[in-house]
Amino acid sequence: MDFWRTSGYHLLQRDDEGCLHITPDYCRAFWKRPEVAPVEESCAAERAYHAELLLDPVQDLDPARLASFEDQDTAANYKILSGFLRDLKADETLEAYYLKLFRRGKIAIPPLFIDQMAHAIARTVLEDVANPLQARAGELFFRAQRATVQDGNIMLADEDTVEMYSQTGGFGDLGRMLVEGNAALKSVELDVLAEENAALYWDRSDRFDTVLDITFPRLGLDALCRAMERWIGHFLGLETRIHPVQSIRDEKWRWHVGLDSTATGILNDLYNGQDVGEERLSKLLSLFRLEIKDQSLVLDDVAGKPVYLGLAMDAKDRVQIKPQNLLVNLPLKQTA
Repeated sequence: MDFWRTSGYHLLQRDDEGCLHITPDYCRAFWKRPEVAPVEESCAAERAYHAELLLDPVQDLDPARLASFEDQDTAANYKILSGFLRDLKADETLEAYYLKLFRRGKIAIPPLFIDQMAHAIARTVLEDVANPLQARAGELFFRAQRATVQDGNIMLADEDTVEMYSQTGGFGDLGRMLVEGNAALKSVELDVLAEENAALYWDRSDRFDTVLDITFPRLGLDALCRAMERWIGHFLGLETRIHPVQSIRDEKWRWHVGLDSTATGILNDLYNGQDVGEERLSKLLSLFRLEIKDQSLVLDDVAGKPVYLGLAMDAKDRVQIKPQNLLVNLPLKQTA
């Protein structure tokens, strides 16, 4: 099943192990992004240089030519993008660069680039997935979500899509004009994916306009578990099993991983026995128990014990998973 045409996956070369090798077409796509693509006001020097960069997207930049740009903010963007593409091309695969980026600990590229890479990698991770709910859950690896919690139900909708509908009713510039003029718009409701309608996802995957129900113990939450297992297996070659849990009542609790910054803070305080107020605790949406099959790869003081994962929303009901936490924060020996 084909999906996520906007991921850039189709511009990369996939090897027998599913890893993605960098191509000129993939690099070229970054030069077509609106942050660097010429606009009507662009000067002739910028337009000419951009045309050359499309032909050779990883060439070294000429400082003199950048200095000739009328818009030096664009010149600065060129430098950032060129450095990123040069480093990316130096690694054999997209996965190798992504993993090294976070193991190194110093992140010097825009979050936009990280999300774009995660989008393509998630696409290859889910290449043969038959369950559309797992594909929808995979969106959490590269797109922020807006959480709605009501009557015990937890729904996740794409943040950018929610924002678009709130501003334009889904009708683009016309909708924005009508909203600004206080005109009534046709009500638009996003479809909540369930077993009976999940197949609609495939034709709409690049619209990011469906809702994932991660209420315990529904199928959407299970789909997120399976997507996380695939993500870990693809990068680290580890066989894991992840289950949702409703609470952590474990005297052997030795290790946890927050899937986002809010969850990390809450789990840290709970682990250290600090008081976590009800309002803050309510931000914790889901808990998971992760088990690593080959315990010989696990740190000695954690072996035989589960790893707990947490997913939370922030003060603005935003959910922003950091999928790299599943790769660099597990209790693994260095030889794993």
